[in-house]
Amino acid sequence: MRAISYSQFGPASDVLGLIELDTPNPAPGEVLVRLHVSGVNPSDAKARAGARPGVTKPAFDFIIPHSDGAGVIEAVGEGVSPARIGERVWVWNGQWQRAHGTAAEYIALPGAQAVPLPEGVSFETGATLGIPGLTAAHTVFGGGDVAGQSLLISGGAGAVGHNAVQLAHAAGARVIATCSAGAAERVKAAGADQVFDYADPDLAAKIIETTDGKGVDRAVEVEFGENAPLLAEVMAPNATIAAYGSGQNMTPVLPFGPFLFKAITLDITLIYILADAPRRAAIARLHNALSEGSLSPAIHAHYPLTDCAAAQDAVMTPGRAGAVLLDIA
Repeated sequence: MRAISYSQFGPASDVLGLIELDTPNPAPGEVLVRLHVSGVNPSDAKARAGARPGVTKPAFDFIIPHSDGAGVIEAVGEGVSPARIGERVWVWNGQWQRAHGTAAEYIALPGAQAVPLPEGVSFETGATLGIPGLTAAHTVFGGGDVAGQSLLISGGAGAVGHNAVQLAHAAGARVIATCSAGAAERVKAAGADQVFDYADPDLAAKIIETTDGKGVDRAVEVEFGENAPLLAEVMAPNATIAAYGSGQNMTPVLPFGPFLFKAITLDITLIYILADAPRRAAIARLHNALSEGSLSPAIHAHYPLTDCAAAQDAVMTPGRAGAVLLDIA
């Protein structure tokens, strides 16, 4: 099979290359998926670049990158029903703590990590449901239903944020989103009731005003470190901040006093290690929204497998409007 791999950290164009490997055989409990699409995420590019603190070399001799993807089950290992052969599926955690991810023609992985695609859902949509889809669903619904609540979604134009806006809107929440000025119309079209420029110097006052002074019930936060002071101002008492990123400031100083006297809950989400029950709940939320037509993950660009380096560079480029995908076939 054809696959993209790297064996050392560095720029995408320097370390990513096309290789030929034997097609893997599914072990007991595993399925073999012929991949149609691989989803590219910022975490894939950061891992390849060696951007994780304290990590000086790849964990394996060579790595096939990417955790997300979609395709068709072609074979099953012992203990997996042969009825799954031919099933259209999407994949999560393809390369999490494993050497072989989805930037390849095939992947063998535990059967639970190949989720049947709802009827009518395309492979390209399926390849967005892992990291961006599950993160959006869990950060929005990790505390239960949000109907009637006010939700603040930062980075509403990003892949996670754009999904979160759609999911929260369809669930009956009042959605307040922040983004760059140029993306405001796209975020509003996704279902945000109010969209603010994240660089607005009066942002906190405007958020409080749009909640009639009550504050925000739940925040979905992509830059927790940078936005912690803002959140201290705008959150309602007993509110929850579901934070899934803090790339600009990984060692924030918290305004603990305001957090304390509002009894704010900080719920940090790392979707790779989400427990089984909340993962199943997030999957169900995604599938229901797709079936109802209330979720349409945005696609920014497609690249062929051989242009994986360009795809990884694209996913790290500011201003992209949706997911970046590799077409495997």
